[in-house]
Amino acid sequence: MTKKICLLAVLLCMMPSTAFAMHIMEGFLPPVWAAVWYVAMIPFVVVGLSSIKKLIREDPSNKMLLGFVGAFAFVLSALKLPSVTGSCSHPTGVGLGAILFGPWVMSVIGMIVLLFQALLLAHGGLTTLGANTFSMAIVGPFVSYAIYKLAKKMGASRSIAVFLAAALGDLMTYVVTSFQLAIAFPAEVGGFAASFTKFIGIFALTQVPLAISEGLLTVIVVNLLSAYDSNTLVGHFKEGGL
Repeated sequence: MTKKICLLAVLLCMMPSTAFAMHIMEGFLPPVWAAVWYVAMIPFVVVGLSSIKKLIREDPSNKMLLGFVGAFAFVLSALKLPSVTGSCSHPTGVGLGAILFGPWVMSVIGMIVLLFQALLLAHGGLTTLGANTFSMAIVGPFVSYAIYKLAKKMGASRSIAVFLAAALGDLMTYVVTSFQLAIAFPAEVGGFAASFTKFIGIFALTQVPLAISEGLLTVIVVNLLSAYDSNTLVGHFKEGGL
C-alpha cells in the first residue's frame, strides 16, 4: 500500500503545471485586507496542527496518506486557467483530504500547499497567503466535509457523496474568493454587490466545469485507493473524516 501510494503521488507531481498562473497574487490585496485574512486563518491552523499531531500519534502510518492528499492538492491547485484580473480559476484538490481526515487537518495541509506554490512556483504570494488559505484551505474543506456527511446521511452512495463534496467544495472556494476581491475592491457604481456579481459571474465560466472535473477525478482516486487497500481507508470513510 505504501509503495503504491508513493508511486501515485510521484506521478501526480510530475504532471505539468502552468508557471504563470496564480491564486490571488502577491501584493494584489490592500494591506488591511491581507492582514484581516491572516488573522482569520490562524485559529483554524492552530487547531489543525493539533489534529494532525493526534492523527499521527494514534497511527503513524497516516503520514503517507497525509502526504498523498497534500500532493493531490498541490498538483490540482497548480493547474490554472486565466479568469479575472489578479486571480485565476483552478481545481483545489482539498476535497479528498477533507473527506479522509476532516477539514481541520486540511487547513494546515492546504496552507502548506499554498506556501510552497508561492515560494517555488510564484503562484499566489506571501501577502495574500492568509486570503488564499481561508478560501481554499478552510472554507473549501469545511464545505466538502459537510456535504459528504450530509450526502451519506441521506443515503447517497460513496461515489455520489465524494463527487458532490469535491465539486461543491471547489465552487465554494471561488464564492469566497469573489467575496474577498469584492470587499477589497467595491465597484464605483453598485459597490460590493456589483463587484461580487462581476467576479463570481466571470469565475463561473471556468470554475463550474473545473468543479465537475475535480469531482469526477476525486471519485476515481478514492476508488483506486480503496481498491489498493480498502482496510486502510474503511475507517476514514465510515467516520467521514477524523
